[in-house]
Amino acid sequence: MKNLTSIVLLTTLLWGCRPKAQNDGTLQVTVPEQVGMSAEKLSYIDSLVHRYSTAGKFPGGVFLVARKGELVYYKNLGNKTLEADEPYQKDNIFRIASMTKAITTVAVMQLYERGMLGLDDPVSRYLPAFENPVVLDNFNEKDSSYTTVPAKNTITIRRLLTHTSGIGSIRSKTRNLSAIYSKHYANISSLSVNPPLWNTEQLVDNLAKMPLAFEPGEQYLYGYSMDVLGRIIEVVSGKPFDVYLNENIFDPLGMVDTHFYPPEEKWDRLVPIYDYKGGKMVMREGMDPLAAQIADPNHKIPTYHRGGGGLTSTTIDYARFLQALLKASHGVENGYSTAAEDYHILGRKTIELMTSDQFEKLNEKGKGRNNNIGLSHCLGFALTTATAMDSRSQGTYEWGGSVSTKFIVDPKEELIFIGMSQAVPVYHQEFYGKMISIVYGAIIK
Repeated sequence: MKNLTSIVLLTTLLWGCRPKAQNDGTLQVTVPEQVGMSAEKLSYIDSLVHRYSTAGKFPGGVFLVARKGELVYYKNLGNKTLEADEPYQKDNIFRIASMTKAITTVAVMQLYERGMLGLDDPVSRYLPAFENPVVLDNFNEKDSSYTTVPAKNTITIRRLLTHTSGIGSIRSKTRNLSAIYSKHYANISSLSVNPPLWNTEQLVDNLAKMPLAFEPGEQYLYGYSMDVLGRIIEVVSGKPFDVYLNENIFDPLGMVDTHFYPPEEKWDRLVPIYDYKGGKMVMREGMDPLAAQIADPNHKIPTYHRGGGGLTSTTIDYARFLQALLKASHGVENGYSTAAEDYHILGRKTIELMTSDQFEKLNEKGKGRNNNIGLSHCLGFALTTATAMDSRSQGTYEWGGSVSTKFIVDPKEELIFIGMSQAVPVYHQEFYGKMISIVYGAIIK
């Protein structure tokens, strides 16, 4: 049945104007002008991708724009391989990396509105390994040895959602912490898409042994906080993380191609990753961890599923997820269509809470996400505030993935943008910044 649904969807979502189906559970394609956008101006996306791809700066991918519940732009552009003229396809499967975090956040908020956890609950209530966290005190650069002091503040679920827990990663900008992870926690510092040697509980228990970069709640630091939330979802729900997501998000929304580990019949739809050498685009040498697992004849499906990354998905699947959030934020009376007409992914007030600014005080102290004017943080997402320096509306929330995936949701304009590509993001921010400017420039009323 799922395969049949996919075929019907791919047939329906062709570029052009189509009659509206009744309750078919899909976003419908419409002429952009019918929802206040310009088809001519949206075509600038094609030109942008062409310029970057011919210059060897970006491979292309699949790009989608929806407004007021209607698809106004949905195209596959560029080639997914350098060796042959093999265009991207709309049903290609992409590693969405940190865009997994948005899905994890929604799962946490579902448990919150069911009364199964509180945002300011201590993490140790669910994960005893975090009972006595310690904060980095002194660090010896010569041998990366260090000392710690007991943490005075508590790691809470809210602090995990906002990356203010003090938990960092191997890529943390805090030099000392990165060195400590590299030397003393090699297994965690080499954390890959889906580490095959641990289950979720073992990974998080090892994370709990690491020193925190600072007192919880004091500042923002991007790290493995969301991975801890994946384990909390398991403990609170009583189900493996991937099973919870399937039952509460993917299956109800018809996200038939979203997996931590794609089944064998879908491997040929997983696209390769581009890299950059000498300023030129090349295929990544060797295989990424997910591709390596697929190629291994003795591969085993990993038992660890990251809350912070590791999901694979298609553009239209992720659009279903974002559209469900937009639908919830505007109320069901607006009639937005999702894969299950009567499924409420979250309540309207929960969406308001999730997308409210959590960094007002931290921003005043210069301890927020960064110093960019108009950019703050809500629960699980970057947030545009009233002082935005570009076209995004106040209240727009967004995130991206490390291999060049990107999304935004603008509730005021009832707008969704998704970009799916697979490249080490040398030009990631520059490219998507220009593309989003085109999208907003196409709004004519």
